[in-house]
Amino acid sequence: MANLDFKGFDCDHHYYEAEDAFTRHIDPQFAQRAMQWVSVNGKKRLMVGGKINRFIPNPTFDPIAEPGCLDNYFRGKISVSNMRDAFGELEPIANRPEYRERDAKIALLDEQGLEGCFLFPTLGVGMESALEGDLPAMQAAFTAFNRWLAEDWGFSYQERIFGAAYITLSDVNHAISELEFALDNDVRVINLRASAVTTSDGQRNPADVLFDDFWERVNNSGITVAFHAGDAGYDFLFGHWGLSTEFEAFRYDPLKRLLNYSNIADTVAALISGGLFSRFPNIRVCTIENGSDWVSGLMKRFSKAYKQASYAFAENPAETFRKHIWVAPYYEDDLTELRDLIGVSQILFGSDYPHAEGLAVPMDFSQ
Repeated sequence: MANLDFKGFDCDHHYYEAEDAFTRHIDPQFAQRAMQWVSVNGKKRLMVGGKINRFIPNPTFDPIAEPGCLDNYFRGKISVSNMRDAFGELEPIANRPEYRERDAKIALLDEQGLEGCFLFPTLGVGMESALEGDLPAMQAAFTAFNRWLAEDWGFSYQERIFGAAYITLSDVNHAISELEFALDNDVRVINLRASAVTTSDGQRNPADVLFDDFWERVNNSGITVAFHAGDAGYDFLFGHWGLSTEFEAFRYDPLKRLLNYSNIADTVAALISGGLFSRFPNIRVCTIENGSDWVSGLMKRFSKAYKQASYAFAENPAETFRKHIWVAPYYEDDLTELRDLIGVSQILFGSDYPHAEGLAVPMDFSQ
């Protein structure tokens, strides 16, 4: 790591979930409807909602890849025909206590020159869409998950590790209950899925007034709302083009990479066009592990929409973006363009450590 005269705050750090993260505190009546571990051909697999889940190829995380081992691939410096080979040699997770133990993580932050971090799920960000067909089981699963998170990591451990409570808006009363639990345990950041919200009455804009009781509590609490990348439920788009609708991290399909869609851009557009920030002006939103390439296109669409129908917005939506949205770009993104679009103050640093596609040394982002 380069010698720097300042320390960083990493807005995109991760843990690798304990195997009982979703099961330790699950309501027994939902145990078989939510997450279960099963053996398939001698290998331990995760079953979610009665189906083998492939969001993470090895959800036990044992063995695990070295941090940053896909750096050159994601920078576009190499072509990889077999993603399995790109990961290189794996190691037992027991060799890396900092992946699952908070005191070891604190020691690592010291070594990495980090004051602190927002801490996000690895497996958890892919589980909401996996249970969309059974909303009570989904809600029970994330209730269990947040209790595990509070127990193993805490929401503000030593004022340096800020675990993100995962909130599903699928039922507003459940969302409020989970938010109040997290607030009672000193949460500073919550994570929501960047997508339309699946409710018992169909799909809703997350800025729908149906959720205002939840957003009012967020507005008054001063916490940060994160939309971290995950499985955003865009299967309908893949299916339309005859592609597999089964999401698996790191499975490459060129058409999936080239299709013109962005769940995070659509979500930010929904929040702003839905008037969320007009009703709740204290809300701060950050977009994590979604990169920044989507920002320029959304800003262009905002500009056109405002010129055509300014009456539909409380103010120029681009200005609303600059007031309420913070963006964590990928290290390979065009930071100069992003600066010109939203300003330096709205740009966050996130390393994605210790994921294979992130940075092996988080503060190398500054180079």
